[in-house]
Amino acid sequence: TDKPMSLNPYNPPAPAGINAARDVKFDQKLDAQISLSNTFRDESGATVELKKYFNTGKPVIVLMPFYKCPGVCGAMLDGVLKTVADKRNKYKIGRDYQVVTVSIAPKETPELAAAKKKEYLSLLGVPGAETGWHFLTGDEANIRKLADEIGYKYKYDPKTDDYAHASGIILATDKGRVSRYFYGVEYPAGQMKLAMTEAGKGKIGTPVDQVILFCYHYDPQKGTYGIAIFRVIQIACFSTMALLGMFIVPALIKDAKTPKVVAADATLPVGKKDNS
Repeated sequence: TDKPMSLNPYNPPAPAGINAARDVKFDQKLDAQISLSNTFRDESGATVELKKYFNTGKPVIVLMPFYKCPGVCGAMLDGVLKTVADKRNKYKIGRDYQVVTVSIAPKETPELAAAKKKEYLSLLGVPGAETGWHFLTGDEANIRKLADEIGYKYKYDPKTDDYAHASGIILATDKGRVSRYFYGVEYPAGQMKLAMTEAGKGKIGTPVDQVILFCYHYDPQKGTYGIAIFRVIQIACFSTMALLGMFIVPALIKDAKTPKVVAADATLPVGKKDNS
């Protein structure tokens, strides 16, 4: 039987048994406490508690991809890489903040995490970054515990050995409290700088619009995530029309109110005389 196709770009079809609205999303849990005693494995295979990366007076970026992800995970990691490398952000990785990447796939190994770390540190090319960007793996219970604490919902699809998951990262205070959410795969350096300043002071941000999250959807035919381009076009067109309206409408109103002046030497219609 062919799989039913959804024509609604806001609610694309999900794999059988997966309710996208329920199983694949972020629940914003601002000010929620991350359990810093939760244990994972670092790139060397050593067991570490999350507190190793917190309680330093520095904010912490937390993201939960999986390292063999064929879809949006790479874009999420690239988004973090771009933000970390952006020279407009005065904060430096390792010195001013930490990045903790935790795989949602319990089958993934420290060796795979180490390879992923080596890849991204090489792309970043920032001396000392190895002390600030960490790639962890763990067991199902501890991964789920962290995901639940930050409101990150995902679903494993055994038919494709893949995960349906949302795209985004969180920023936490050094005490492990959720301070800010960033959705999608682009995390502007300017916004991140402001958020880090707030999180560095222990402040908690406000809920953010999740519209960017829906630019990415699960493709049941390929078992991967892709860009819902129609949704992107809709948003771009609406924004463009609104911007043009801000300039065109006032100009038309002003033009309508302006008296029309005929030049003194204007050519008169044939048969008419100038009696002035």
